Amino acid sequence: MKEFLSRRRFIGEASCAGLGYLTFINTLLNLKGMNASAISNSSVGDFNDYKAIVCILLAGGNDSFNMLTPYDTPNHSEYVTARSGLYTNGGLALPRSELSGTVLNYTNGGKEWAIHPSMTRVHEMFNNGKLAFLSNVGTLIQQTTKTQYENDQNLPLGLFSHSDQIQQWQTGIPDERGAKGWAGKMADLISSCNSNQNISMNVSLSGSNIWQTGDVTIEYAIDPYSGAVGIDGYNPEAMYLTESIRSEAIDSMIGHQYQDIFKKTFMNVVKNARDGFIEFDTALQSAITFPEDVFPDSYLGASMEMIIRTLDIRDILDFKRQVFFITVGGWDHHDEVINNQLGMLGMVSDALGRFQDALGSSFNYIDGNGMQQSHQGINLENQVLTMLVSEFGRTLTSNGNGSDHAWGGNTMVMGGPQLLNGGAIYGEYPSLALGPSNPIEVGLGRFIPQLSTDEYFAEVAKWFGVPNTDLSVLFPNLGNFYDPFSPNLPIGFLNL
Repeated sequence: MKEFLSRRRFIGEASCAGLGYLTFINTLLNLKGMNASAISNSSVGDFNDYKAIVCILLAGGNDSFNMLTPYDTPNHSEYVTARSGLYTNGGLALPRSELSGTVLNYTNGGKEWAIHPSMTRVHEMFNNGKLAFLSNVGTLIQQTTKTQYENDQNLPLGLFSHSDQIQQWQTGIPDERGAKGWAGKMADLISSCNSNQNISMNVSLSGSNIWQTGDVTIEYAIDPYSGAVGIDGYNPEAMYLTESIRSEAIDSMIGHQYQDIFKKTFMNVVKNARDGFIEFDTALQSAITFPEDVFPDSYLGASMEMIIRTLDIRDILDFKRQVFFITVGGWDHHDEVINNQLGMLGMVSDALGRFQDALGSSFNYIDGNGMQQSHQGINLENQVLTMLVSEFGRTLTSNGNGSDHAWGGNTMVMGGPQLLNGGAIYGEYPSLALGPSNPIEVGLGRFIPQLSTDEYFAEVAKWFGVPNTDLSVLFPNLGNFYDPFSPNLPIGFLNL
């Protein structure tokens, strides 16, 4: 019953998920000829290694100054003042006493930080060098001053708007509205590295999305619980007569030679869907499996488990590069920030921790009987980068029992110790003082970002194999923050 309900929910989120790979509306953008053209024009050579990106979108705007919080006494007091008192008195600040168990093993200029007390696995991974924070990052067209903000000069479109900001984090272009994402365009550029042409480089656990959509690339949607999503009613190994007849009829339609260009095009898409489904589903049968009590019992936990299983069959499917996407909604906390974050940040932390465990060679877990068990991993911890995004931070000031839309915020990246320069906070954690004395605070505890999304994303793309010459194709404003031909990385959180 659990699988059936999750499948229904998934199909409701994914447009035309029954086709499993390409939606009909994108048919003309995904003809084999155009794909071949994109491959032949790629500026990327052969790849001898394997790399994957896992992007988790915390949709709604994570209140990230409660996720990464000042701990030293002066700065924590400033934070409490900005958040209008301790939450026991109606404010949004976490008491210093509740943060003592998650203080980070990291200081900068005498400043200390802690993370939300529910994020114990994140705390552990940070201190072990497998996780880092990026502070005060957000959409920017250029470095922006308070005066420029007040004069509405070169600001991202629809600042503080959910629809605009969630789009801009996915497109990498804050000064125009578009439907093509930087991961989709990145896949267009480096598609030649993968041999598999039935299954997209970009795999989504959350249906259709802008981030993975390029000029000739679209996501391959899978279900977090059951894996491949095929043509509804099609089963090549059907046991029942009705199902068998339906499957044979679909095979017959696919095998027919059509003269009409629209019919022919549509049936090519259906054929790709069928072949991709069969190939993925067959490969998944040999993937690593886990007992029920290993991964957290949540949508994110199930998604992370399915990604591990998909990573495990990368060689069977002939992949050198893969990009995964998960949306976790519910972060628009205009109300009940404290209560909601307690469960939600803990859920994210637990899922991230178990995912990173499974990327290693082996790990321990506690089974349903309270006994410690050991399980093998897939040995990819230094080849898989996990990145978190959210459309904006939130106001430090309270609206009564929650926080409102803001701008710069904090986020996380995760990977193995050879991949990530972990255990550090990158960017400048802002002063949380309110008012005219703070040059980047523009009212209500909203902060002008000091790290751009361009810098964040360009470092990931560079690691993934995008040539310097193509970085500005993905991020047209990158030159306002970083020279794409610089020998230095934009930020430095990756070990290249």
